[in-house]
This record gives sequence, structure tokens and C-alpha cells, in this order.
Amino acid sequence: MKILLIEDEQRLNTFIKNGLVQNGYVVDACTTGSEGMEWAATSQYDLIVLDIMLPGQSGLDVLYNLRQFNIKTPVIIISALNSSEHVIKGLDAGAMDYIKKPFDFGEFLARVRTVTRKGDPRSFTKYKVKGLELDLLSRKVTIEEQEVELTKREFALLELLVTNCNRVLTKAEISEKVWEVNFDMGSNVIEVHLSQLRKKLRTDIIHTKVGLGYYIEGELQKQ
Repeated sequence: MKILLIEDEQRLNTFIKNGLVQNGYVVDACTTGSEGMEWAATSQYDLIVLDIMLPGQSGLDVLYNLRQFNIKTPVIIISALNSSEHVIKGLDAGAMDYIKKPFDFGEFLARVRTVTRKGDPRSFTKYKVKGLELDLLSRKVTIEEQEVELTKREFALLELLVTNCNRVLTKAEISEKVWEVNFDMGSNVIEVHLSQLRKKLRTDIIHTKVGLGYYIEGELQKQ
């Protein structure tokens, strides 16, 4: 499950991103509305978490522009603007939920799960490639119809590779999406997790392009 977080307060941005990553989500995080619009227009996300009070372009402006460009990704607004007027305005603008700051992170995760279950009817939640099946809602992985138990980190790593099928992902990209921002690029933790993942999948579906990165190759089916 891939989430775009648009929140200008850096400490909160980092806290939310780390919490989502620790719960198995793949997260892109930015601090301005214009940057968020660019990412939303060029990548596919399952959910956008959006602050209202952003520098330059407000969150409501971002939401309006998303819908104008026919980007139907579900949106959860998080905001310190907590009057009924603001909540109504945010929901009427197209958000699926409105969470008032400060909030309990456990409740936030529950809201994320609820919204992503509803989702957009055109979004994809199941992926199949070369006998591998990945269900993002149930977080179930099967290989040749045999279920495979993965850790949260392994699932996030596999999800990233599958949803970017036929594209080589660099170590830097993987570390940014699956690990924290301050990830030690000299560490071999990515290689270790890939090795464990390959063993669990019992297949050579994950390839290495020496000096470039890692990828899954094949005809990807989406549902």
C-alpha cells in the first residue's frame, strides 16, 4: 500500500511517515502543496494524507486541483483547523475523512485502513506476476498458490518491487521508500532482506542488475 504524505511541519511529517512505514506502508513524504501535486500527478498512490495549512498552495487548493486533473486517489485531511465549518468544507471538497490535530496515532491508522478499504473502485489492490500473487488489502502473499509468511518490512519491499514491475529500483530508492530517511547507505540490510525474501518465495523472481539495483520482470496483472 503506497501513501503520499503532504505535511509541512517537519517533526510531525517524520513521525507520521515513520509510523506508517513501521506498519508496513510505503510512504512518499513532502512538505509543500506544489511538490505534493507533482508527485500525485506522476506516481500512483492508494491514499493521500493532506494537511490544510501548507505554505503557498493550501491543502484545499491541492485537493481541488487533484480532482480537476481527474486524480481520484482517496484523501484524508489532517488539520489543526477543527471547527465544524472547516470539516464540512474539507469533506465537501472531496476528502474521504477529516482528522483533527492532535490525534491518536492508533486511531489514525484505523482511519487509514478504513479509507483504503473503501478506496477508489479503479485502484488496484491485487497484483499477479509469474505465479506470485500479492493482495494489498489482506496483506497476503502466495507463490504458486502456496501462502508465504512475510514480515512487515519484507512485505513492503516486495510490494515496492511488484508495483514497479519491469523497472530497476536503486538501493537509494528502496531505502527511501521502505526504510527511514537517515538510512545508512553503507549497510547491507537491503541485501539481507532481499536474500531472506528470495528464500521465502522459493523462486528467482527477484533479479539483480549489477551496479544498478533490483527488479521483478514479467507480465504484471492488476485487479
